[in-house]
Amino acid sequence: MFKKLIEKSFEKSPWVFHLNTGSCNGCDIEIVSVLTPRYDAERLGVKLTGSPRHADIVLVTGPVTSQSKDRLVRTLAQVPDPKVVIAIGSCPTSTNVFNGSYSVEGPLSKYIDVDVSIAGCAPKPEAIIDGIAKAIEILKRKRREMK
Repeated sequence: MFKKLIEKSFEKSPWVFHLNTGSCNGCDIEIVSVLTPRYDAERLGVKLTGSPRHADIVLVTGPVTSQSKDRLVRTLAQVPDPKVVIAIGSCPTSTNVFNGSYSVEGPLSKYIDVDVSIAGCAPKPEAIIDGIAKAIEILKRKRREMK
């Protein structure tokens, strides 16, 4: 009985960890606005966590830079399975205007499987909420497959 109750509570409360891998902070500002009362992502049960060890969903912004590459890999290794990775904005997907820069190591998909990509530079808060809603469904599916 308690096991079912715990499983249900996990479904309703995905915790999100934000990881900046060298962005211009445009996407970061939009993530903050998603968490404010105007857009209120908490109505979906989403809570921002300060530790990757507590996260279910990882939001990644920015192109992967030389300085952030090792931190990205170490941080994502700390996130428990099943996890969902969301690439927010054009930079993690294609490195955008930073493409060809001496300090850019490549898109995020080079280092980890990306489950949801949210396009835009910077994407609108509505698009981020939609991407998080898709990520919640993917997380539920991954949890069912792990059983």
